[in-house]
Amino acid sequence: MAAVQTPDEIYEQVVAILHSAFDVDPATISPSTRLFDDLDIDSIDAVDLIVRLKPLVGGNLSPEAFRSVRTIQDVVDALAAVAKQN
Repeated sequence: MAAVQTPDEIYEQVVAILHSAFDVDPATISPSTRLFDDLDIDSIDAVDLIVRLKPLVGGNLSPEAFRSVRTIQDVVDALAAVAKQN
């Protein structure tokens, strides 16, 4: 998968990953959706999510980039920041 650049592309890929990997209904996801509270993504799932997100930004993604991530928009913002650095 090629590195994704725009926030809209990143958002669509995050939704697709949540749907395929965690069986989350895309209709229930919005930028303000909270990973832990709304989607029940626990710490093990979060690590799996990070692994699945790495290809979106060329593979250079550290867990530290996700320490303050709480919502889908936070994920998009963190990925967009990493993508800009690549």
